[in-house]
Amino acid sequence: MLITKVPRTTLLAALKPVSKRFYATTNESIKKTALYDFHVKHGGKMVPFAGYAMPVQYGNMGMLASHHHTREKASIFDVSHMLQSRVTGKDRKKFFETLVVADLENLPVGQGTLSVFTNDQGGIIDDTIVMQHQDSLYVVSNAGCADKDLAHIRKHLEAFQNKGGDVDFQVITDHSLIAIQGPKAAAALEDLVGKSLSDFSFMHGKHLEVAGVPCHVARSGYTGEDGFELSVPTEEIVNITEKLMAHPDVELAGLGARDSLRLEAGLCLYGNDLDETTTPIEAGLTWTIPKSRRETGGFLGADKILPQLKNGVSRRRVGLLIEGAPARGGAEILSKEGEVVGVITSGCPSPILKKNIAMGYIKNGLHKKGTEVDVKVRNKIQKGVISKMPFVPANYHK
Repeated sequence: MLITKVPRTTLLAALKPVSKRFYATTNESIKKTALYDFHVKHGGKMVPFAGYAMPVQYGNMGMLASHHHTREKASIFDVSHMLQSRVTGKDRKKFFETLVVADLENLPVGQGTLSVFTNDQGGIIDDTIVMQHQDSLYVVSNAGCADKDLAHIRKHLEAFQNKGGDVDFQVITDHSLIAIQGPKAAAALEDLVGKSLSDFSFMHGKHLEVAGVPCHVARSGYTGEDGFELSVPTEEIVNITEKLMAHPDVELAGLGARDSLRLEAGLCLYGNDLDETTTPIEAGLTWTIPKSRRETGGFLGADKILPQLKNGVSRRRVGLLIEGAPARGGAEILSKEGEVVGVITSGCPSPILKKNIAMGYIKNGLHKKGTEVDVKVRNKIQKGVISKMPFVPANYHK
């Protein structure tokens, strides 16, 4: 495997925008996932992220090698810091549709969707995956937003219940979450479930026994590759992770590789690329609002968001290829006339393209592929061009 060496400090810097928002500030506030000791045993370099001690990389494989391994074989990521929850009751879909833009009434059982929680102004409180099951909704949202998400949900839950709505909301605290990602992920998981997963489609979920352990398995992830997220009883999480790692193509991967993988895939990181001042239309997430919800509204901020579908927005999320040094979050995007027309929100060197890639927001009209711009990086003007995302084609299982 040929790997072009990228300085370790350059890759670590890719995480800096995240640290400003989500890194814990005191040792007392840092929590540990059930895999903490497992990570340390396997050489994980632990850093504070979203209030948890999480591995940024492992001793046997640096970030760059981990990135390539995920694209070529399969890697396991500990995502137990994510907020898992369950919504039940006969009015669960009606209630949750007031909080997210998804059409849950018509979402088939066993299927999931990416959606967003919105506020009264149409801004994005958080992005989330909602999975439809026969008697419940399974919801996964970001660890760094857990406190505000819970406060938001519970505030509106109480009001809904007070009006007679039949709905209940529970945080899932007895299960941990891991993701196995890459073209060999299915083969590794098939060894433990004892059957083919070829009929298990992307963005679907089901309850399966994995090595005899009842788990919730979703075919999804955050890398642009095929893969699965497994919600595992916490007392079994080390056991299941070890069994997956027994496959010769599976290694552990940390936050460093996760960030570069998701950026190559054109996927947003909340706190960098999405926030409460950004609407789904500005963020290029119009597709998360189905036709039925565009017609009926009914979610928070719909009066701000739906008119943008017709009238447009002043800025758009875009991908960029940038010459010179990598552009980080906060770097200014300039027109060729020198006017500040946007800002970078995420950026890093792409291990696959061997080019500097970035994501950001730019003035509407300058968002088209091929538009040439300048980017101010460390007070130096560097050439950039608007690029289609994903930067690296997705390999989701269909």
